[in-house]
Amino acid sequence: MSAIKANSYVDITDVLCPITFVKAKVAIEELEDGQILEIKMNGGEPLNNVPRSLKDEGHKVVQVEDHGNGTYTVFVKKGDL
Repeated sequence: MSAIKANSYVDITDVLCPITFVKAKVAIEELEDGQILEIKMNGGEPLNNVPRSLKDEGHKVVQVEDHGNGTYTVFVKKGDL
């Protein structure tokens, strides 16, 4: 497990792109600047697209954890640019 303390958590392993980004975007918009969102997602398209899209929106990907089973946890800091 990560030592990073998230302020909020969203699991998007059960949804497909582009809804994965929509769910992550809605979750991060509920946070204050500087807070951390923990996102559980599948590898492949979500892992390629969601962190990049959040970075494009002005957020910072702090850490990516590979669970070794096709799922990942991505920690994103809101508005760190």
